Amino acid sequence: MNRTIVKESKGHAPPRGHYSHGVVVEAPRTLYVAGQVPVGKDGNTVSPGDAAAQGRQVMENLKAVIEEAGGKMADVAKTTVYVTSLEARGPIGEVRKKYFPGEPPANTFLVISSLAQPDFLVEIEAIVPLP
Repeated sequence: MNRTIVKESKGHAPPRGHYSHGVVVEAPRTLYVAGQVPVGKDGNTVSPGDAAAQGRQVMENLKAVIEEAGGKMADVAKTTVYVTSLEARGPIGEVRKKYFPGEPPANTFLVISSLAQPDFLVEIEAIVPLP
């Protein structure tokens, strides 16, 4: 799969953080991953009140879906991160760096008033071109 990162362009500043402005991908199939939430295998919310711990669970859930479909985290072209507080930006950003250590995917980060459950602090969805 050919994956080209768009980090800078004429008249556009480089990204402020660990993401790419765009990702050009040539692939035959695409996986659209629904928003993953901080729920463990037992169906319970993990680490209420801890954005970083919830972020790790969300990324593990995302990774499990991607691998089940035949992809890997390095294939992710785009993520959308939803948080309920701007204070979660730093902790979630650090978690993302661990799961996307190389060239990161394009990303949109949104602060919203609520997620599906009151104890959810983060939700992440992804677009993944598959090999």
